Amino acid sequence: MHFWITIGLIVVLSSVGLTYEIAAGRVLAPFFGTSLLTWTAVIATVLAGFSLGNALGGFVAERRRGAAIGHVRAALIATAVLMALSPTILGLIHAAGARGTGGMLLSVVLAFFPGSVFVSVPSPFLAKVAVEARPGREGSSLGLVLAAGSLGAILGAILAGFVALPLAGSRATFAACGAATLLCIPFIRRSPPGTGGEPEQKRTPEKEAESGVTIAAAALAVFAGIAGSPTCEYESGLSCIHVLREGGEVRLYADGTLQAAERIVPNREDGGSSAWLALSYSHWLWARMDHDLGPSPSVLFIGGGGYTLPTTLLASRPEAQAVAVEIDPLVTWVVRQHMPQAGAMIEQTGYDAGEDDRGIKGRLGIVHTDGRTYLTETDRRFDAAVMDAFSSGSVPAHLATRETYERLQAIVDGPVYVNLIDVPDGPLARGVHAILSSLYPHVQAAQGPLSSWGRANIVLAASDTPLVPLDPLPNEYTPTQLSPARPFTDDRGWAGHR
Repeated sequence: MHFWITIGLIVVLSSVGLTYEIAAGRVLAPFFGTSLLTWTAVIATVLAGFSLGNALGGFVAERRRGAAIGHVRAALIATAVLMALSPTILGLIHAAGARGTGGMLLSVVLAFFPGSVFVSVPSPFLAKVAVEARPGREGSSLGLVLAAGSLGAILGAILAGFVALPLAGSRATFAACGAATLLCIPFIRRSPPGTGGEPEQKRTPEKEAESGVTIAAAALAVFAGIAGSPTCEYESGLSCIHVLREGGEVRLYADGTLQAAERIVPNREDGGSSAWLALSYSHWLWARMDHDLGPSPSVLFIGGGGYTLPTTLLASRPEAQAVAVEIDPLVTWVVRQHMPQAGAMIEQTGYDAGEDDRGIKGRLGIVHTDGRTYLTETDRRFDAAVMDAFSSGSVPAHLATRETYERLQAIVDGPVYVNLIDVPDGPLARGVHAILSSLYPHVQAAQGPLSSWGRANIVLAASDTPLVPLDPLPNEYTPTQLSPARPFTDDRGWAGHR
C-alpha cells in the first residue's frame, strides 16, 4: 500500500466517524429530545467506541500482514452494516419501551457503540503501514497520520452539519457512512502488483465468500438508506418535523414533541380571533395579551413555531405589528404548507425582517436566526414580548438566562410572557421565575394540566406595572406558586429535561 493511499483512507474513516457521531445526535432527537444530556451521552458513547476500537486495532496491526488485512476488511464490512442499521436499531429499542434517562443511555449504547468500535479498528493498522512505507522518515510519517485523522474529523463535522443532514436527512447520512466505509475495502490490499510482498491469492472459495459478504453489506447499506422509512417527514439540520391531522386540528410535532396546533374548524365557544387556537397554553397567553395590550402594539415573538399567536394578534388588532424570530426556515415552510390560518397570515402580510425593513408595509416580520442572536443585534423596540422557543421538549439553555432577559428588558417597554414545559415546581420553571422576579416587580405564574409524563405547561407573565388577575383562567389553568431558586446565568444555566 502506498503511503498517500493510507493517508487518504485515514482521512475518509475519520470523516465517517465524526459524521456518524453528529448524525447519532440528530436521529436521537425524535425519540429522546435534544439536551445537554443527550449530546453528552452520544459524545461519550462514540468516543468510548473509538477508544476500544483503536485498542483492538492495535492488536490486529501486530498480526501477520495477510491476517491483519482480513480483520481490517471484516471490520469495515461490520462498520457499514452497523452504521446503515443504526436508525432502525434505535427505533426498535424505543418501541420496546426504552424511556427516560436510563432508556436514552441504553439506546445510545446499543445503537451507536458497536459501529463506533468497528470504524476505529483499521486506524492502527493504517498508521503502521504508513510509517513503514517511508523508512527513515518515521517522525514525519506519524505526524501526517495524526494530521490526517484531525483533518478527517473536521471534514466529517462540516459534511454532517452543513451538507448531509440538512440536505439528505439522517437515514441517508447513515447509509452514506456505510457506503463510504465499503469503498475503502478495495484499497486495502495485501501487496501492490509487481512487488515482492505477500502476493494476492488466486480466487478461492474463501475469497469468493468474502466478496459475497461485501456485496451483501453494500446492498444492505443502500437498502437501509433508500428503501427504509424516513425518520422524519420533514428534516433539516435543526428540526425533525411531522404534521398530523388529529381531532379536528393540524398538529406540528418537532423531535417528537407537540410544538404547535391550529383548529381546522373554529371553536364557536371561544369566538373571535382566538377560535383557531388549539393548545391550552396559547389560550392563557392570548388571554393575558388581549387583556394587557393596547389597540396597536408591537410584539416580539422569540420562537415562531406554528405562528398561531402572532396570527391571532394581527387578526384581532388591525393596527398591531409583530416580529417572529424562528431559527429554522423549514418550520416556517411547513406552517405555510399545512396550517391554513397561520399560513394565510404569513402569505398576506409576512415579510423578511432580517434585512433593512424600513418602508415595508407588511405587519408580520419573520427573522430566521437564533433568538439570542436577534436580541443581541436588534435596535428595534417593542411593546411586549413572548418567549416561546423550544428545542425538542425543552427551552434552549442560552434563552433561559438572566443575561437574555436583561437584554429583553432593555428593548421591550411592556410585559414579557413566557411558556415553559416542566414538572410542577420544577427546576426550569423555578430558575426562569427567579430571573423574572429579579427584574420585574410583578410576576404571575399559572400551570396547565399534567401530561402522562408528569409535565405541564407553566406560563409566566412579568411586568413593571400590576397585572390584573385573569378571571376565569382558561382551559383548566390554575395559579401556581414557585419556590425560590437561583436565577440561571450564561455561566450556570439550564441543562435540560431528563
